[in-house]
Amino acid sequence: MGKLETVPALSATDLLAAPVSAALHDPDILVAPIDPTLADTAEFCAAYDVGLEQSANCVVVAGKREGELRYAACVILATTRADVNGVVRKRLDVRKLSFAPMDDAVSLTGMEYGGITPIGLPAGWPVLIDSRVVDVPQVIIGSGLRRSKIVLPGAALARLASAEVIPDLAR
Repeated sequence: MGKLETVPALSATDLLAAPVSAALHDPDILVAPIDPTLADTAEFCAAYDVGLEQSANCVVVAGKREGELRYAACVILATTRADVNGVVRKRLDVRKLSFAPMDDAVSLTGMEYGGITPIGLPAGWPVLIDSRVVDVPQVIIGSGLRRSKIVLPGAALARLASAEVIPDLAR
């Protein structure tokens, strides 16, 4: 895929954040080392000849309801934006929803900011996946680290324990 040099992720766990490595069991999932200064989506896609429509982003959101802080992850294609204040807010049943503060997202996930992935997130967090991501034959997501990316079938994300595929999660 593009200029990425992939290897089976299970044989290169040093390229995965610890929670990702612990949660990953599929021998067909690949990982590729990248320049960490190019981890942000636009720069990554340009440098490695990967289309934005093949790259997915995972964003962590947080909201409160009756004093309870609720977190979720949203997985969307890089060509779209999550409907945080509509679809996601309603799904989490909170009045106000925002992107989780960077320090919280990093400490709660055990992953690096800019590399957070839906694989290996804390138990109980909903992983809301836009249906367009599932349709991509090979999608690129973070590895939990800024220095690598995971390549897998989009449909594999729908099999995550707390995954919910949602039509029109993104616009």
